[in-house]
Amino acid sequence: MDENGGEWPAIGIDLGTSYSCVAVWEKDHVEIITNEQGNRTTPSWVAFTPNDRLVGEAAMNQLTSNSANTIYDAKRLIGRRFNDESVQKDIKLWPFNVVSSPENGNKAIIMVTYKGQEKKFAPEEISSMILIKMKETAEAYLCREVKNAVITVPAYFNDSQRQATKDASTIAGLNTMRLINEPTAAAIAYGLDHMALVHKRTSRNVLVFDLGGGTFDVSVVVIKKELFEVKAVSGNTQLGGGDFDNRLVSYFVVEFQRKHNVDVSSNPRSMARLRAACERAKRILSSTFETTIEIDNLYQGIDFSTTLSRARFESLNLDLFKSCMDPVEKCLRDAKIDKSDIDDVIIVGGSTRIPKIQSLLQELFNGKVLCKRLNPDGGVAYGAAIHAAILSGVRPRNHFSLVDVTALSLGVKHHDGEMDVMIPRNTPIPTKIDRIITTRWDYQTSLQVCVYEGETLFPKGNYFLGEFVVGGIQTAPKGVSKIKKSFNIDANGILSVTAYQIGTHNKHQITLTDTSGRLSKEEISRMVEEANKYKAEDEEFKKAAAAKFKLEKVVNNMWNIVWRDSGLLRGRITILDKKRMIATIEHTKEWLQWNYENYNYEAYIFEQKLKHLQDVCTPFIADFASITDR
Repeated sequence: MDENGGEWPAIGIDLGTSYSCVAVWEKDHVEIITNEQGNRTTPSWVAFTPNDRLVGEAAMNQLTSNSANTIYDAKRLIGRRFNDESVQKDIKLWPFNVVSSPENGNKAIIMVTYKGQEKKFAPEEISSMILIKMKETAEAYLCREVKNAVITVPAYFNDSQRQATKDASTIAGLNTMRLINEPTAAAIAYGLDHMALVHKRTSRNVLVFDLGGGTFDVSVVVIKKELFEVKAVSGNTQLGGGDFDNRLVSYFVVEFQRKHNVDVSSNPRSMARLRAACERAKRILSSTFETTIEIDNLYQGIDFSTTLSRARFESLNLDLFKSCMDPVEKCLRDAKIDKSDIDDVIIVGGSTRIPKIQSLLQELFNGKVLCKRLNPDGGVAYGAAIHAAILSGVRPRNHFSLVDVTALSLGVKHHDGEMDVMIPRNTPIPTKIDRIITTRWDYQTSLQVCVYEGETLFPKGNYFLGEFVVGGIQTAPKGVSKIKKSFNIDANGILSVTAYQIGTHNKHQITLTDTSGRLSKEEISRMVEEANKYKAEDEEFKKAAAAKFKLEKVVNNMWNIVWRDSGLLRGRITILDKKRMIATIEHTKEWLQWNYENYNYEAYIFEQKLKHLQDVCTPFIADFASITDR
């Protein structure tokens, strides 16, 4: 057991916008764990049907038939308010419904219909369902319970997004040993494979370019013999492969309207089918120069067929591609490292497969060959698993220390209206900064402090984290009473604040007001209970489905024996008994047909039907078990 409360097995989870991945350190190496479909990544999708809740491939595969209740891109909502500009932009392109929660700081809430009832889910709950899927995937592989995990987040996630991700982990029943930045995790994975190169010289400078389905990060990391030191981070939490898909969707909506004078954007199901086709085309264009998009009956009986070239795809997204280069240059400036001093440019994230992205990045580094040794989809989870092994006391062959940084400046609103920065961006974490302030008027007994995160001079342009009030200040003329406030950012990049009046014992642990829409302890507890309830319901559904399948299999086998292999019964059964068997089989078969899509029955109902069938038929068939198992 380590200081983080972790013990093996401790897993590494890359909780992605589009796909998630889980890995574990065992037997002196990292194993990327495949899911039940045999895939190393699982779609970060959750769907709700009249009978069931689906996660992963099963959710993605029924998008077109159930688009309003199929949720994806939850990572772009987590820790954000409904009125955020980025949320409002995304809402226009999602087929599912996102609403505001006024009682919870205008938090963005997802609305679905589940089992005939309208349900509201916080983005943390949707993310927790994906984390549970990753947890169960690991448990199936390891054949034991998993409680501890290192979870990756975009380096540019702010305090609210990090806390929300940690809350999602708690709801999923996981102990978050550490939140680690995605590009830092990729650098760890790279460093383990390149440690021999590091030992040949004092240090190795690497730049990690991480472009995924919905977020984009850049980090400059200096790797020394036993130290991974992040020098600077930059990026955009609202830029990724999904935005490239959106450009294609918008383009083809206009094309469809021009050709057929019909606006397809008003139909969620049609838009879901078009988006899926655009995403497939984008992937194909990474390995070929042209592809076709064909969708039967896209809208109002009209088929859609078109050709998309790589050149057209690049033209539609060129401004977005070029915008990916700006954070790279900013990150190098902040790290005070020239691009000529970068030893390796590591690319991770599925969207780095796009040839134009690679060519622009290579051009920025004067033709330098990009490092593609890390798997774009599994590299981040790989590094997270290594760090989980360190924290749980399972030492990999090259033990190391990690120094990460905070991505955004943290400050308070000064009385002159400007942002008073307390912790500048790219400050190594964990860190603690103390500041002494005084009262501004005579006999002041309380002090209000508003906390912001961001880089603009005026707080209005930054992200409002919340506010706190220091009360109980002893009355005195202005400037006499002194208050010491301490801002602490832990290794997860999460903020806490303490404050006290100097010369007194009046010390307070300050909790930021819940204006940022964070979940309360009561809400988290409720969601944990609901997650357990959903898990139990899922288990019951699986049992019912298995019992139904078994009954259907036996009915079909018995039907074949009675009508096709009747010779097996010759001499064993009277005409009356045979009629009774036929009537029982037909009745059971008819009941199954009537209830073919009905999973509301519990498993014991199907088991009772099977027992009745066996009671009637078994006396006349000596080897019933072998017939059942055909």
